[in-house]
Amino acid sequence: MGDPKKRRKKYSKPRKSFQRERIDKEKEVKKAYGLKNRREFLKAESIIRKKRTNARKLLALGLENRLKREKEIVDSLKKMGILQGNPSLDDVLTLTPEALLERRLQTIVWRKGLANTEKQARQFITHGHIAINGKKVDKPSYSVSAEEEKNLSYYGKEMILEQKKEHKKVAAEKKNELKDEFEEAKPEEAEEPKAKAAEEKK
Repeated sequence: MGDPKKRRKKYSKPRKSFQRERIDKEKEVKKAYGLKNRREFLKAESIIRKKRTNARKLLALGLENRLKREKEIVDSLKKMGILQGNPSLDDVLTLTPEALLERRLQTIVWRKGLANTEKQARQFITHGHIAINGKKVDKPSYSVSAEEEKNLSYYGKEMILEQKKEHKKVAAEKKNELKDEFEEAKPEEAEEPKAKAAEEKK
């Protein structure tokens, strides 16, 4: 029968189901990071919301207790690669879901140039072409730590990326320009022998 325990949602939906500004923002983020669905954005939003809530609770504690727990939450975010340098609780309060989405395996594969687009990065990961520390990882939503990012590579045979469409377009435009220049130069070259022949007859 399996485990009867119910699965708990790892995210919470907004109270108002229809808000034009929020929906437009979600669409932009989904397109920018190549997310499969809205649920992936809501998960990241829920995680960051919890971090901000914990940071606000720490500000209400005494100095001694706050310093100890502040270090724990800040160090965890630094380990994840979300915060860098010498951050404080104020930096935690200003975090956005995009900060966590930047640590997704899909995003990092694309940023490091192992794929041409976000969607191609997702395809490489799900097909088992990406590895961390030599171990295959096939989850695009995997959160990559700062240490793991250094050991990110292809799994097995290295993938050969095709030329981007933008580069192809530029190359085609240059080719057309050279062709036009060549065609413009042809009549001039053909007129020179005619002019010489006319001079010789004279």
